[in-house]
Amino acid sequence: MNAFKPDHLRAEVHPSPNFGPRKDGKHPSILVLHYTGMATGEAAESWLSNPESEVSAHYVVHEDGRVVQLVPESERAWHAGQSSWKGEVDINSSSIGIEIVNGGPLLDFPDFGDVQIDAVIDLCKGIVSRHKMRPENVLAHSDIAPARKIDPGEKFPWPVLYNSGVGHWVAPSPIRGGRFFSLGDQGQPVEALQGMLALYGYDVPIDGVFGRSTELGILAFQRHFRPEKVDGVADMSTIETLHRVLSALPALIA
Repeated sequence: MNAFKPDHLRAEVHPSPNFGPRKDGKHPSILVLHYTGMATGEAAESWLSNPESEVSAHYVVHEDGRVVQLVPESERAWHAGQSSWKGEVDINSSSIGIEIVNGGPLLDFPDFGDVQIDAVIDLCKGIVSRHKMRPENVLAHSDIAPARKIDPGEKFPWPVLYNSGVGHWVAPSPIRGGRFFSLGDQGQPVEALQGMLALYGYDVPIDGVFGRSTELGILAFQRHFRPEKVDGVADMSTIETLHRVLSALPALIA
């Protein structure tokens, strides 16, 4: 691919050949944050630009805050894979993807540095503004693909982004005792829980049966909004936090 003008003023351009046109006239309405899960940023950037990998992202944010754009925002990068959000299954055509350099499980889940997160926030603000994205559509890869992905992981500082004007977040309810739901439970309360997850956007069945898909949805929700305990169990803290998240959505405020 030939060089192109960066959409983000502070981005270097390293073109990747791994992209295509957005399908069915779709425009970006979702911003998906990933971690690279590789030993170095250079290795990740090389992989995302290798035609044999058949993967890419619009941006890579390095640990030193350097931002590299691989694919123009107008094009469809290949970062989401099999995924779903609010019934949309072609997330690649509806999103922009940012790969944040972090080794993840390969390097025992290192913390994200302040300089890197400042660069992520700056980049996200521009993308959200350019495409008029709703705050709740700034998502984790694990939100849209809970059966396959866990990135950017429990250590990603969603509250820092929110306090800087990026994304949707609420303070989680404290962890304590009380009634909970887990694998194998059935009934109307489970159905109500599934309905809340689906209302926010998670791809879970609404059948009153707490199966593996529901557990995966809870795990993804906890990683994003209640990372202190990510166990797939819908305890009172998780349920109350989910209710707070929904109640704080602008469209749901009476």
